[in-house]
Amino acid sequence: MSAEDERAALPDPRAHRGRGARLNTGNRFTRLEVELDLEEVSEDDLHVRTRYLDDTSRSAVASNNSPDIGFDVSINPYRGCEHGCAYCYARPTHEYLGFSAGLDFERVILVKRDAAALLERRLRSPNWTPQVIAISGVTDPYQPIERKLKITRSVLEVLARFRNPVGLITKNALVTRDLDVLAEMAAWNGAHVAVSVTTLDEGLRAKLEPRTSTIANRLAAVTRLAEAGVPVGVNVAPIIPGLTDHEVPDILAAVAAAGAQSASYTLLRLPGAVSQVFEEWLETNYPLRKDKVLNRVREAHGGRVADSVFGRRMKGSGEHAERVRDLFHLTCRRLGLNRDRRSLDASAFRVPGSSEQPGLF
Repeated sequence: MSAEDERAALPDPRAHRGRGARLNTGNRFTRLEVELDLEEVSEDDLHVRTRYLDDTSRSAVASNNSPDIGFDVSINPYRGCEHGCAYCYARPTHEYLGFSAGLDFERVILVKRDAAALLERRLRSPNWTPQVIAISGVTDPYQPIERKLKITRSVLEVLARFRNPVGLITKNALVTRDLDVLAEMAAWNGAHVAVSVTTLDEGLRAKLEPRTSTIANRLAAVTRLAEAGVPVGVNVAPIIPGLTDHEVPDILAAVAAAGAQSASYTLLRLPGAVSQVFEEWLETNYPLRKDKVLNRVREAHGGRVADSVFGRRMKGSGEHAERVRDLFHLTCRRLGLNRDRRSLDASAFRVPGSSEQPGLF
């Protein structure tokens, strides 16, 4: 059956428009489970208005000790993500809050309204060691509500005043709203932005990442960042075996033409409840490819849909994972990506209003 015939055989896409998940998975930390009957789920059920709850955490800066993550500290202005990416590895983090990794993850969003104030308090502490802060590492800092709340922008403004470098990753072209702050920081080598691109197929993007920016807008954002002097890279992530892996050369060519200087990638992994969400998404949208995709994911993760071993979990292992790796790096070399990757500079750190600057390192 052709791709066109396969699409024609799919259920009405309006049944889940705007949501990446159609179900609320069980929470591993609670005994009570509410199971939706997918045959009875209505469009109204899926389009329940997103709720925004205040996150009252007393700290904004989180530490990371994973050796295969490229940062040690990060800030997440939001927990949960309205972008609704069906594959999102962060979905299980919502279970720690008592919610589901399914629909709850994308329609119950915790917002850290005082993130900027908490960050400033941390940067003023004599115990703070100036270093790159990642925004955000878990959920997207430029999801739709950021347009109104401007929490991410307020965090950037604090970092700019303290001259503390930032590495930012997003799927949303809204990042260009903050070009003034990012360009100011880039002038002293204090900012880098990575834009995630999963596919160039807009139809697939709309199903897979329903509330993210269009691919055209993301590529335009790359161009605007580069033209403003902000170092910009692209994260081809996740590469989905059997669904998007054939697009790797075309994605890299498109982002290089848009002005990206660097590129990285991760291979799809489906930890915890993400596997249930993504398998249901495949069944709904690409039923004829479901087995092929899942089999290749398992092949790349030692027979499982996710591998937790550091150094292996992000890129996979085995023959197919090696082919993806070789194709990615060969294409980057051909396009001139990753030739000049400067480290961000924390030596310009200062405490505004302080007569004495702390020792930096």
